Amino acid sequence: MINKEQIAADYQQIQDEICAALELTDGQAKFEEEKWEREGGGGGRTRIIQNGNIFEKGGVNFSAVHGQLPDNMKKALQVESDDFFATGVSIVIHPNHPMVPIIHMNIRYFEMPSTMGGLDKPVRWFGGGIDLTPHYVIDEDAKFFHGNLKAVCDSYYHDFYHRFKLWADDYFYIKHRNETRGIGGIFYDRLTANDELSWENIFDFSKALGRSFIPTYIELVNRNRDKAFTDEQQLWQYQRRSRYTEFNLVYDAGTKFGLETNGRIESILMSLPPTAKWVYNHQATPGSEEERTLSLLKKGINWV
Repeated sequence: MINKEQIAADYQQIQDEICAALELTDGQAKFEEEKWEREGGGGGRTRIIQNGNIFEKGGVNFSAVHGQLPDNMKKALQVESDDFFATGVSIVIHPNHPMVPIIHMNIRYFEMPSTMGGLDKPVRWFGGGIDLTPHYVIDEDAKFFHGNLKAVCDSYYHDFYHRFKLWADDYFYIKHRNETRGIGGIFYDRLTANDELSWENIFDFSKALGRSFIPTYIELVNRNRDKAFTDEQQLWQYQRRSRYTEFNLVYDAGTKFGLETNGRIESILMSLPPTAKWVYNHQATPGSEEERTLSLLKKGINWV
């Protein structure tokens, strides 16, 4: 049976692999690491890359925290125990190029020990997801991204991609804007072992998803990093970043969990872009690529 120490150690290794590959791709910027401890228990490694050739700001963070759950979080998670353990890797990358997409990924594990003298089973589950937020939707890139995700999902369970893709469409949705954050991806939570999937299967899937990040994203970066762009396209990039910010501050479950469990603020808010703009009543020009992108920020688009 896998244990929390093994899960945390493997997640740390995935963090190392992703940081090394992103540094190599950027060719200039290096990650700055800050190790931190949580007052209630545990800690993590925050790694931030800034002002690079292609990555204007990004974070690849690892955490393994434990302690007492606040009452409001116990209610939200529908659990009774006070003690918890949570570990994971969280990534957000904001490129400086409007044709290179924003990307987010998270793989995580949550556990609460058994209660009542150990007579009941501990509560445990895996969660995670990855989604792409292009400033401009490029069909070939969207198909490539979703195709890679489907291949990872299909290698572990036949309905993972379909189920988790629908979940992502619903989760990464900005209700007050009536648009999705980007072109979606996959999202899952509270994934537990059953007759068809062992804990080892689920953990292997979590790691495979984590390791799919580099070959998928680096390909998208290299396809687009050398394209010319205008000032107007960069303004549009800043507009799209503002939507990303709105989602993370209003709806994102990870942000809420971190704030409610006394997490480290700098690590929690590393997902916010360095520059974003809220131009009043900004309207895309009819027939433009900007208008086309808006038309594709909808649930239920099948890219594969």
